[in-house]
Amino acid sequence: MLDREGFRPNVGIILLNQRNEVFWGKRIRTHSWQFPQGGIKHGETPEQAMYRELHEEVGLTPEHVRILARTRDWLRYEVPEHFIRRDARGHYKGQKQIWFLLQMMGRDCDMNLRATDHPEFDAWRWNEYWVPLEAVIEFKRGVYEMALTELARYLPRINHHNRYLRAGMRPSHRGEGRNSGPMPLEATSTPPDGEPTS
Repeated sequence: MLDREGFRPNVGIILLNQRNEVFWGKRIRTHSWQFPQGGIKHGETPEQAMYRELHEEVGLTPEHVRILARTRDWLRYEVPEHFIRRDARGHYKGQKQIWFLLQMMGRDCDMNLRATDHPEFDAWRWNEYWVPLEAVIEFKRGVYEMALTELARYLPRINHHNRYLRAGMRPSHRGEGRNSGPMPLEATSTPPDGEPTS
């Protein structure tokens, strides 16, 4: 299903764990790494396609994740001609994608790369949010950077609890009541400013 300009509707998925690290999958029988992604079928909404692709590629169901955000508009990339099947040349130009930012609510053991008979990945790992773009196939790098940048503002706050605010901290005895223990510090994880198709 192509639009009038020759772009295939597609979804991309940035899946976060509780430390704001992202799922990074190794494409089967290759040395390239990428986020889950896949085409939107006729009659599907982007959200329906995202859940289907999430299950097909990672083995997760809607109960395992929470949607934090999605890109406002389509992000497009063109596929170099030598990656396009000969019978599609002249019609197919590339992908237009809606990207979703998801938070993992399940456990690592809920992942299943072999949920279907046609797995996309043969290995995976958690990676820091700002993935190394040099590991991404060249013609997708711009879209990855745009998606990561647009969605970074929706990263959840991470609570860090320090044992003490500073070394040697003692309870206050100024009549405000007893301070029975250290106060937690809250910090925010802030990012820096800054396919072969399926």
